[in-house]
Amino acid sequence: MTVAAHPRYRVKKAKTDSDMAAAQALRSLCFKLSKRTDADAFDVKCIHLLIEDRTTKELLCCFRAMPLVGAEIAQSYSAQFYDLSRLAAFDGPMLELGRFCIAPHCKDPDVLRLAWATLTRYVDTQAVRILFGCSSFDGTDTTAYLDAFALLKARHLAPAHWMPQVKAPDVIRFSTPFRSRPDLKEAMRVMPPLLRSYLVMGGWVSDHAVVDRDMNTLHVFTGVEVAAIPAARQRSLRAIT
Repeated sequence: MTVAAHPRYRVKKAKTDSDMAAAQALRSLCFKLSKRTDADAFDVKCIHLLIEDRTTKELLCCFRAMPLVGAEIAQSYSAQFYDLSRLAAFDGPMLELGRFCIAPHCKDPDVLRLAWATLTRYVDTQAVRILFGCSSFDGTDTTAYLDAFALLKARHLAPAHWMPQVKAPDVIRFSTPFRSRPDLKEAMRVMPPLLRSYLVMGGWVSDHAVVDRDMNTLHVFTGVEVAAIPAARQRSLRAIT
């Protein structure tokens, strides 16, 4: 995966045990896992990208990516929680994104822009046709997210032929009435930043959220079909690569 350049930040692939340890520590911090390190069997199957401060060497952002094709989708992290059998028929290269974390104190938007720039290069060079993964809301209490869920239901559900089916034992179905008219400002305020980015690119979500008590999150399956990304957005992503 070719990485983008920036005068203040460095983007690199994790290659050493210390690289992986730093990524897992940042993930543990972001997911508030105080009693254990965030590591799983999928780590060895993925490409891991790290963004660090060139001067201090501090890790500011990390994420992992797993290249797949439709027939392999049952091997993905997301398939633990969602029945993705409909997406098994998807024709073309896929990329599962996961564990996307930015250090809580990092407020520079260039960090997120660099992450997307690097991903854009990979998508272009590998002819990836769909990005997918689990987009997480912090905590498992739905109260704060009712407007967000109502907005996802009203405007951003997956097309029926790709719609993930329920697999996890504990889910929040969007067929449950939340808000007859979601408060758009409130919905976007509580929408996770990564999910907001996906939605701007024309992304879609499952018709339910999974309650993941192990990670203390609510998450929705999210897909972005590359061909459906608005032309202006595609130009802006390529402009920073």
